[in-house]
Amino acid sequence: MTGGGGFLGAAIVRKLRARGDEVRSLARGDYPDLAALGVEVLRGDLRDAGAVVRAAAGCDVVFHVAAKPGIWGRATDFHETNVVGTEHVVSACLRERVGRLVYTSSPSVIFAGGPIEGGDESLPYPTRFLAHYPRTKAIAERHVLAANSAALRTVSLRPHLIWGPGDNHLVPRIVARARAGQLRKIGSGAAKVDSVYVDNAADAHLLAADRLGAHDSAPAGRAYFITNGEPLPVGELIDRILLAAGLAKLDRSIPIGVAYAAGLASELVYGALGLTREPRMTRFLAKQLSTAHWFDLGAARRDLGYAPAISIDEGMLRLGAWLRSVTPSDPGAR
Repeated sequence: MTGGGGFLGAAIVRKLRARGDEVRSLARGDYPDLAALGVEVLRGDLRDAGAVVRAAAGCDVVFHVAAKPGIWGRATDFHETNVVGTEHVVSACLRERVGRLVYTSSPSVIFAGGPIEGGDESLPYPTRFLAHYPRTKAIAERHVLAANSAALRTVSLRPHLIWGPGDNHLVPRIVARARAGQLRKIGSGAAKVDSVYVDNAADAHLLAADRLGAHDSAPAGRAYFITNGEPLPVGELIDRILLAAGLAKLDRSIPIGVAYAAGLASELVYGALGLTREPRMTRFLAKQLSTAHWFDLGAARRDLGYAPAISIDEGMLRLGAWLRSVTPSDPGAR
């Protein structure tokens, strides 16, 4: 398991341990919570090929969840972690005769800037990307799927907007910006988007690994969208997260054109000054928050047996209970 200490990775680890699987985690940091679950924790970096080989030794399946996310940063940083790191994972699997590799990708690998409504896995990779993250994830996904063979069965999962208790990315940012009075809807907020509750995304990973181990493995060499199958207007999704945090619905917005122009201006300024911290707006983020992107789950249901167990309604109840249990100043605390 790479990324076992992260939001999704930890959820996958808990499910693996709950069913009795032995788990080894490769991560740069120290995660006592994983050790407490009986996980063998190795310190190492994806960019270190030797560390990845040592982590893969003796494993039956590798879940490659770790990545460098974000809407801004140096191209080399994204490339080294997301592309080179994935190349190291594939090479280590082949060297150590690991039979199965489940790769965590993103629907952004096929996002060209326009709306996607009921999109399926036949959608092509775009010829240009608005951010380094989707570009490098697309390169890595193609490498993983091209490596599929009798010796190493591979599959790529594309979970979209993962949220739930323990979230240290999406929910904390929305809540923090709302509390600071810096959150706005882009346009009307009516564009429908998919999202996925974290336990559903974790279930999909276990299903994929198990199906890769079957004699006739339909998922081998393929990619799958993973969502809750309940697309909502992006404004409603944000409002429901805010309500779960005990905050008022968002009643302020800015025009789409203004947001896109602000994103372009921010990119030019940050690029000229060499700033690596994320700006409040980029062109990619403006497009993501103002265009529809929801997906057809038919392939995942058919080939993986995927069926979201936790609805958005139930998930929001669980999210609200978790948010009430953490300090208001740190909604990303575990």
